[in-house]
Amino acid sequence: MNLNDVRKLLERLISGEENVDGVIRQLRAGPLRMERTADGFPDHHRLLRTGMAEAIFGESKSIEQITSLARSLSENGAPVLITRLDAAKRSALLALFSGSRVSDQAKTILIHPPEILEVQAVDAPSYAEPFAAIVTAGTSDIAVAEEAVEVCIACSIPFLRIRDAGVSGLHRILSYAEALQNASAIVVCAGMEGALPGVVAGMTGRPILAVPTSVGYGANLGGFSALLTMVNSCAAGVSVVNIDNGFSAGYAAASVIREIHRFQRKN
Repeated sequence: MNLNDVRKLLERLISGEENVDGVIRQLRAGPLRMERTADGFPDHHRLLRTGMAEAIFGESKSIEQITSLARSLSENGAPVLITRLDAAKRSALLALFSGSRVSDQAKTILIHPPEILEVQAVDAPSYAEPFAAIVTAGTSDIAVAEEAVEVCIACSIPFLRIRDAGVSGLHRILSYAEALQNASAIVVCAGMEGALPGVVAGMTGRPILAVPTSVGYGANLGGFSALLTMVNSCAAGVSVVNIDNGFSAGYAAASVIREIHRFQRKN
């Protein structure tokens, strides 16, 4: 149950279509539900608070632990994103949750996936709704960027993919200038020296969510060199997440767009 669902429920209460006991029952089954499992404490309130149901970090959990949490969180039809899953876990979960969206590149599964709202590059300069641009410096950064994409899908956020637009060929990113200037938030994933977020920040006045990736030769230090470059960007407006953390960057971009929608509703 998201914010719109709660609003409609309260409107039905005001109109007399629903009584108080019915509203309380639905709230207890949805956003006010409290539950403990053997291995965790599922956060059923998170969708209402933040616009996205609790995500499950799958890398260090057993398939049994993931399944228990996923069943609880997805019970009312909310989209549930599970990240950092190896191929065996993805296969096992797909068998248990048929109809889920699987991304082998992002290593994720999305239970109850919403409609995909992908913006095409040709339409982006004039696209009327707020959207997130997800940019990669090189093909090797795509896996991290796709984790951000899956977050946008889980949050029903329109997104534009821009791939292989690193600083070794500046004409590539410059060709997307109009599209980037129309985006509401921009996720930029880059390894090697990690210079692309600063370039994109200099081209636009948009919030930049920079993701250093562990792509590069030895002196890249597993993404640490790219991290330092991004933190030290001369261009203003660059916020940096952890190495390879496409999830947090996608979540931050989705939060920006949700705030735009909230402001539009108030005005």
